[in-house]
Amino acid sequence: MTQVTSEDIAKFREKLQGYPDTSAALAEIEDCEGNLEDAAMVLAIRVGQQPDIANAEWLDSLAKKCRAIICREDNRNALLSDDYASVIRYLATTRLCPPLLAVPVLMYVLQQGMDQFCEPLDTVSS
Repeated sequence: MTQVTSEDIAKFREKLQGYPDTSAALAEIEDCEGNLEDAAMVLAIRVGQQPDIANAEWLDSLAKKCRAIICREDNRNALLSDDYASVIRYLATTRLCPPLLAVPVLMYVLQQGMDQFCEPLDTVSS
């Protein structure tokens, strides 16, 4: 289980003011008491997806689908400097991740650690 704190949620809320999908996603994460996997499942169902594997595996799988985008140097730097909005906008243009699921995906990645999450791509490009 990947857990985020109320402080994490507040930080995202502050950085993503004015984004309706992010507000709804953050409200769901709060409702799930910070459990990202549970929140992601609820949000996935809300956008018409039907996850067919366990919560933790499903969120991990979705994040991995977005890995090449998230780990691009510009997006990686944006996340490291708490510029979540630019990465959310970029993900929305790719259609890899429904906008409602972008927040739990980014929170999951940050909880895993950017270096650890992006390591498989780093070893390929080295």
